[in-house]
Amino acid sequence: MTPRPHHPTPVAVSFRASCSFLLAAALAAAPLAPAPLAGQPFPPPSDSVTSAIMHRLSVLAADSMEGRRTGTPGSARARAYLVQQLTAIGVRPVGASFEHPFRFRARGAAAADSMAGVNLVARIPGRSGSGRALVLSAHYDHLGVRNGEIFNGADDDASGCVALLTVAERLMRTPPQHDVVLVFFDAEEMGLQGARAFVSAPPIPLESIAANINLDMVARQDAGALWVAGTSHYPFLKPLAEAAAAASKVTVRFGHDTRDLKPGDDWTGSSDHGAFHAKGIPFLYLGVEDHPDYHQPGDDVDKVDPAFYRRSVEFAAALVRQLDGALGTIRR
Repeated sequence: MTPRPHHPTPVAVSFRASCSFLLAAALAAAPLAPAPLAGQPFPPPSDSVTSAIMHRLSVLAADSMEGRRTGTPGSARARAYLVQQLTAIGVRPVGASFEHPFRFRARGAAAADSMAGVNLVARIPGRSGSGRALVLSAHYDHLGVRNGEIFNGADDDASGCVALLTVAERLMRTPPQHDVVLVFFDAEEMGLQGARAFVSAPPIPLESIAANINLDMVARQDAGALWVAGTSHYPFLKPLAEAAAAASKVTVRFGHDTRDLKPGDDWTGSSDHGAFHAKGIPFLYLGVEDHPDYHQPGDDVDKVDPAFYRRSVEFAAALVRQLDGALGTIRR
């Protein structure tokens, strides 16, 4: 998640290398199966679904990804891993490739300086052929390496990316009624740059997007609840989220989306959904409240409770089904 105002936040290089080489390097450096983690305070996964979720998280948040900072070899390795996973699931790219490059000027950079980022965009076709689409998003970038310490960003936001992969598998087995577009955004930590590029030069018509569900930090159970933001802006979405929550095993709370909150507690523009909201596209944002490892090098897989994370993923999957069933009625 991009820095919230009340939390201080502790040279781009070329990443044009072959996807297969980068993926091989990533997998060679990452464990092939989740290894026991030193000091792990939570019981290990007891079922194959949770084990698969945690395995993906352990790969995407491994030291070999070097914190996934935009424009670095670690970012390219993470992107190659995600492309490999999407291909294995059977999801098709939007356009000729999953990769959608863009350029941007980072905050504080000189006007003549720009950086390169790459979004990943895929589509799962709906059965109805309505032309309406639900965009499901997460960001794969994080803070990289600082002062010799790797900021792995297991919760922020490897957790959202792995949730998208899990939901995609289920949608491929039981296709949705409407198109679901999966977007893995780059450069969120640099000011929602990937999302801004997506809505500025959309690979699908903006008018076809009925809503955005954005996942950013959905794995940590420090406060014991998963929050849904956006319903005060788009109250017609709340009954759908409540229906998904009613059958969920995770505690779901609504809020963090009104201007009367203290600085930093209104999450309306704090992650990639903000770019959709600015275009008048309804959104629901799923995330946990800040924890001690937010934007710190301690945001590692061993801090994630597999049971809580699995419940969060299940809620996200149920929410996608709820919105998909009502997508034809959502007008903006």
